[in-house]
Amino acid sequence: MSSPRIQKPAMPGVESLLLLFMLSIPISQAWSIDYPSPIANLPSLWTNNEATIPYNITYADGSMIRAILVRQKPAGFGPSFGCGFICTAPCNVFLFAIFFMSIGDSSNTAFNATGPRVMWTANRYRPVKENASVQFNKDGNLILRDFDGSLVWSTNTSGSPVVGMNLAETGNLILFNVMGKTVWESFAQPTDILLIGQSLWQGKRLSSTSSVTNSTRGQFYLTVLNNGLYAFINADPPQLYYQKIFNITDAIVQSKMNISSDQVKNSTAYISFLQGSFSAFLRFNSTDIKLFDISVPLPSSAQFMSLEDDGHLRVYGWNGISWKTLADVLHVYPDDCAYPTVCGEYGICSRGQCSCPSGNFDDDLFHQLDDRQPDLGCSLATPLSCDMIQYHKLIALPNVTYFNFAYNWTTDEESCKEACLKTCSCKAAFFQHQNVSNGSCFLVPKIFSLMNYQPEVVGYNLSAYVKVQMLPPPSSKKINPTAYHVGVPVLVAVICLLILMIRRIIVKRMEEDDPFKGVAGMPTRFSYKQLREATNNFSKKLGQGGFGPVYEGKLGNVKIAVKCLRDIGHGKEEFMAEVITIGSIHHINLVRLIGYCSDKFHRLLVYEHMSNGSLDKWIFRKNQSGSLSWATRYKIILDIAKGLAYLHEECRQKIAHLDIKPGNILLDDKFNAKISDFGLAKLIDRDQSHVMTKIRGTRGYLAPEWLSSTITEKADIYSFGVVVLEIVCGRKNLENNQPEGSNNLINVLQEKIKIGQVLDIVGNQDEDIQLHGSEMTEVIKLAVWCLQRDCGKRPAMSQVVKVLEGIMETESTSGYDATARDENFDASSPLTPAPVSAR
Repeated sequence: MSSPRIQKPAMPGVESLLLLFMLSIPISQAWSIDYPSPIANLPSLWTNNEATIPYNITYADGSMIRAILVRQKPAGFGPSFGCGFICTAPCNVFLFAIFFMSIGDSSNTAFNATGPRVMWTANRYRPVKENASVQFNKDGNLILRDFDGSLVWSTNTSGSPVVGMNLAETGNLILFNVMGKTVWESFAQPTDILLIGQSLWQGKRLSSTSSVTNSTRGQFYLTVLNNGLYAFINADPPQLYYQKIFNITDAIVQSKMNISSDQVKNSTAYISFLQGSFSAFLRFNSTDIKLFDISVPLPSSAQFMSLEDDGHLRVYGWNGISWKTLADVLHVYPDDCAYPTVCGEYGICSRGQCSCPSGNFDDDLFHQLDDRQPDLGCSLATPLSCDMIQYHKLIALPNVTYFNFAYNWTTDEESCKEACLKTCSCKAAFFQHQNVSNGSCFLVPKIFSLMNYQPEVVGYNLSAYVKVQMLPPPSSKKINPTAYHVGVPVLVAVICLLILMIRRIIVKRMEEDDPFKGVAGMPTRFSYKQLREATNNFSKKLGQGGFGPVYEGKLGNVKIAVKCLRDIGHGKEEFMAEVITIGSIHHINLVRLIGYCSDKFHRLLVYEHMSNGSLDKWIFRKNQSGSLSWATRYKIILDIAKGLAYLHEECRQKIAHLDIKPGNILLDDKFNAKISDFGLAKLIDRDQSHVMTKIRGTRGYLAPEWLSSTITEKADIYSFGVVVLEIVCGRKNLENNQPEGSNNLINVLQEKIKIGQVLDIVGNQDEDIQLHGSEMTEVIKLAVWCLQRDCGKRPAMSQVVKVLEGIMETESTSGYDATARDENFDASSPLTPAPVSAR
């Protein structure tokens, strides 16, 4: 539609209902005819660009809104609520959000220095781009799609009796039925903010963002459990920094209600942000019992509560010009020292001031990350190493405690310390006691901010020990003075000579160990130390490849993926194959090999980083919400075909990949597909018709000719056919959880072809997929051509590319006729080789 204004309802009687609904709104809260309505009916479609959403405001800070619904407040009553697309400078990505906005002279695009403030967003962790769309479809589902048609988010209300959408005066986005009752609401899906009248129910979370202008996931979350309100900082495991326990027994007594223990077990707790309070309740059926109240200032106009990137839960109010802090709800400590990030890692907070641990240390063991910003924290002068655990040491920090004391067990102080020293993951030990022989031990795997305390004030004794890395101690033997003056110069000279000799030996051995030395055109060779630093000591695992784990890293500002071969002895052949193969070829649909590391102990491969991961994560989802659009799937199939065509037909030697499967297809940020993992690849000379090789590959994707171990590049084409079926159908070829007789997708396809119902194999895909039945039929027909038992009947990959690009048609020899039953389909079921032969 060209305008986001209300269209004529598709259902009889809905127009009258919407008119009555709008007339019921007080005149003081009615909206201006100059702005979008706060109500929309189905079906409606809004596309994120200036042409189709005429209501645009650009603010002085560079942020911009494109509102599709506006709940305008009268002048003097604070900012209005809007719903639509919003971005921050430079505005290259957008959120679909509900926001506070100031409405003024629409001819002045920068009339207010205060930009909009997001209150809720549907896609906080997956922003969309220009020309993304929001569709309120005839089935009652509200759907957000990116510019390429891929599904980003939906309300999952298809089939519900939804007739309209309303942006309420509370800021709640509501989908309602013909009776005006709520079917779906944004208030039930909180992000990082609560509005007045909104509740956080047991099991739900408020999760902080990285900052006001950055919607990526922050470190903190607030949640309601059955016995209290809790705030955590994300770690492994999460660390608690605030709790307010529910006194359910007293609340029931005060309510004078007769409630059994079984009813208490079946109750649900929640907290609500109300006018003047932050209150907790316990709900029994339709009855609520108040558990506690935390007072907050009454709002003068607009107000909201936000869990922020420092762990604070703050209440903000509008003063007519800007947002001002009115209250800080989580009172964890008088001077805020008990917030986990107030002084950064290893930093010690004392009355709001930050410093590094200090004392009678033999060495300078801690350094501030930035002398000008002590609140950024400290680092160990020598990082902890599990390889040198025998040189770990615990140093005592007097009068220091931790924001989270959740003891692990009761023991004595020495046993607590010894347990930490023996556990590499332990970074600190805390021992709370009345006497050192019996107390509570707490081992911390990740250290956030520490804080000073006074034992006489808190009423208990606490011993704090932080683990540091010591270097091997020097020899303490006494040396004869004469021998010292004569021998030292000689010793120095000998050591220098030895160093030179050892260096030459090491360099020579490293060169000998490098199988690619002298090979022209090879990628960059990295040292293990360089890659360890680039991956932050291999801390972020992206996945598990066929021969080892893959980690995320960074070289300068460029993201990389580093694959570590887990078994050097077993993996050398595959390592050499992968570097030689992919290091010498370049194609847009092949993952680029940036470099490698090869020494006696480590073999690693450095690839370009593919931000959307492997294809299997996108097509084998149990919940089809967020699945790829048909256009994206078709493009991925074409990309794979082009990559294989290059390997088979455009290289000096034919390259058979031999392990084509969704897990080896990687997707970049624009969902371009690239083939990866060449560890099993085979080179085939142009004058060779085939090669003999042991069985290799993955069960479910193996061509029938593997039984004879006589292989050509046509084995890849069979695997490609399997992958194409999996992309179209959204399920694996071999799937044990399917009903008996349906666990093999190719067998199912054979049966469906016989009865002329081939599209039945597609299954329950979203409506976008279902709209392209004829295209799916043609792609399945192409897959069947690739799946012929006789490899000579399979097409070349260049022919596959031409079919997908519409230049030629699938040959009739594939034995598939979409309009009739077929008895000549000649695709075989995948083989089931011994586990040692196929991964």
